[in-house]
Amino acid sequence: MNALTKALTHITPPPFVAPSEYHGIEYRWRFMTFRPAYFETEAYLLLALGAFVLVAIVGIGYNKNKASSWIAKQTPLLTSQFNTTSPLTWDGYSDAFTFSTGRRVVAALHTTFALRPRHDPFQVLFQLGRGLVDVQYSPRDLVELDFTLAEGAVPNDFVWAVVSKRELRGVKDYRWDLTFTKTTDHPALPANISVMSEFADVTEALLKSTPLPILLKELSNLDGFRSLSVTDQPRVRPDVPTSPSKKHVILSLYVSSSAVPPTLFSFIDTLSRINLRPETKNKLRKSREELEKTLNQEAEREEKEKKEEVNEDKRAERRRKEEERIGKLSSAEQQKYLERERKRSLRKSQGRTVRK
Repeated sequence: MNALTKALTHITPPPFVAPSEYHGIEYRWRFMTFRPAYFETEAYLLLALGAFVLVAIVGIGYNKNKASSWIAKQTPLLTSQFNTTSPLTWDGYSDAFTFSTGRRVVAALHTTFALRPRHDPFQVLFQLGRGLVDVQYSPRDLVELDFTLAEGAVPNDFVWAVVSKRELRGVKDYRWDLTFTKTTDHPALPANISVMSEFADVTEALLKSTPLPILLKELSNLDGFRSLSVTDQPRVRPDVPTSPSKKHVILSLYVSSSAVPPTLFSFIDTLSRINLRPETKNKLRKSREELEKTLNQEAEREEKEKKEEVNEDKRAERRRKEEERIGKLSSAEQQKYLERERKRSLRKSQGRTVRK
């Protein structure tokens, strides 16, 4: 018996031996007999698989219907504002997006959905369990309208946002650009909304130059409002400065039956009228210069560390090859090599002593 045969004997399951007495249901056809009681475990597994597939099919259909219904409600507004809007495209079963273009002031609009993973029962159970442990955790279906503005649509670089007070907790954890801001309340805004701005002058300029009060009144009445922001910085911290920076208006909502108010487009169109005080402009300019300097320093430090790692790897490779070469030498040649290295080290140490 060779080694392969011995290995197979250890992993091969023992043959099934039917008991002499069987009192359950059985089905016979010619020489074949099927006794269901012997496949009870397999039946449960098939039942669980069927339930998983059924939940996945229902979850996929629910998500697609929810996103399609929301887009259908916004279609009249999007059609009136943009020349082209792409069909809803899915990335998996819980993420989807559309792309709109062909409008003055707005270079492009990306509408993205992040729905609950209803197609995966395990993720749904995980979210449910986490919600029982963490009372602040409440997963919901999200939609975000990201307007990439055309050049010159906003005359100054700044980060500003209004956020529903129920969303303030942890908002800076996933929006790096909002770490530039300070959170305050404003008497001219609805009570359930807080302002996040780099400088108070930005908020005052927006209130005077745009239909922001009307827009915020409409948004505060939406059951799905999360935040509205105007930003020149990316949402994720970049590795290197991005120049020139692109301006974005980002509206974040929960997916609900509410429609986006048309005033949002009037607000975007009037952002070019913002006029900040000279001292505010200087502070914003210095802030961006310091940010660019910091990012450049970090990029240079990271590049230096990578080069040092590469050099260290090269040195380690040379040492390994040298050791392999020495190992192939005879004892006498190895002794000569060690003697040469000793003398070389001695000369180096003497040279250092003389310089001192």
